[in-house]
Amino acid sequence: MCNNIDVIISNMAAPVSGMGEAPAERLPINSTSFQKKTRSKLVSIPGTRPSVQNGQLLVSTGVTSLDYLLGGGLAVGTVLLIEEDRYDSYSRMILKYFLAEGVVCRHELFVATAQDNPDDILQELPAPILDDVAVPKAVEQPRLTGEPQDSLDAMKIAWRYQHLPKVQSALASSSRFGHYYDVSKTMEAEIRQAAKCHRFCLPDHVTPSSTAHRLESYSALLKSLQEVIHREGFDLAAPMSKSRNILRVGLHSLGSALWGDDLCCHDKPRHRHALTTFLYGLRALLRSSLSVAVVTLPSHLIQDRALMGSITRLCDNAIALESFKGSERETNPLYKDYHGLLYVRQVPHLNCLASQLPDHKDLAFKLKRKQFSIERLHLPPDLSETVSRVSRGELASACGPSASGTKNLDF
Repeated sequence: MCNNIDVIISNMAAPVSGMGEAPAERLPINSTSFQKKTRSKLVSIPGTRPSVQNGQLLVSTGVTSLDYLLGGGLAVGTVLLIEEDRYDSYSRMILKYFLAEGVVCRHELFVATAQDNPDDILQELPAPILDDVAVPKAVEQPRLTGEPQDSLDAMKIAWRYQHLPKVQSALASSSRFGHYYDVSKTMEAEIRQAAKCHRFCLPDHVTPSSTAHRLESYSALLKSLQEVIHREGFDLAAPMSKSRNILRVGLHSLGSALWGDDLCCHDKPRHRHALTTFLYGLRALLRSSLSVAVVTLPSHLIQDRALMGSITRLCDNAIALESFKGSERETNPLYKDYHGLLYVRQVPHLNCLASQLPDHKDLAFKLKRKQFSIERLHLPPDLSETVSRVSRGELASACGPSASGTKNLDF
């Protein structure tokens, strides 16, 4: 695919004089006919920056740790697939982060839902922290012998781990991109209403009683998105009569029964290629426009794993969320600092032969009081009393009654 965000090199060389013409005046020694490279005007769109790896135009997802995981951000013209957690709480939150970042950057939005009103998602956007300057925390100085004992107790650690370096679990890049948000507050109505948003609600376009509802839902969605792209000037083939902008597309819970799809209801769905056909058309549409899409999908309900693999390959980026809510890991002391695990299913291959793989595969996410973050999974050492008791109990139950008489076990 031709890269639409390439750097344009203008006035490469001066024309060579003909044989019969009079010799031109000698140019100074330091002059040259070549000019310095100049960047395209497309990279000056607010809320974007070019990738240092492949030159693609990037936008932020609204989650700085996710931007780092995806190689700096989402490339314009690509699709990010989010496999939903079982209760669709954290995947919906990432979608709201993505839309909130578009509001702050003054990008246009396109929100599509099957049953709920798109305004329900827009009213839940997190509030931006406008003075979110990242200030590094001061390094704590060692305590003196005369200081309170409670502060010394907090610094106790096993002797064998005293001289080991600390594990850097946070995912962050040296250059800041995007904004920070407070999930405990919602975005003010004045800020939210200032953004231009295009809404798609399935009941307004397709009658649920229609016999071809499964096929009409995706075709109506793709047609509506195509009309917005051409009408609002996001198509790259359109003349640049006005300043360009980015269209952020948020598609919630595709493939579910709410869209009239039977992928989650049967082992062998009748219209198993309806969603893959839509994703194929969606990616072709985004490739020729200044648009970027985030799609959520209830993959845990799709029983056809081969079909799920095809859906993943039709998207450029793909991540999966596994929440601890309602599982035994929720009460496991090993995972007390996290709320779920994150898996990277697919990474993009854009303008390069090899993709940029994440440097760490064991990833987890957690929701703090005000912020959602993705970190490297770092379990505590198994020398604490709580973990030791859990390990002893699991070992005794696994080995049977004979393990109760065993002594001098080194944990």
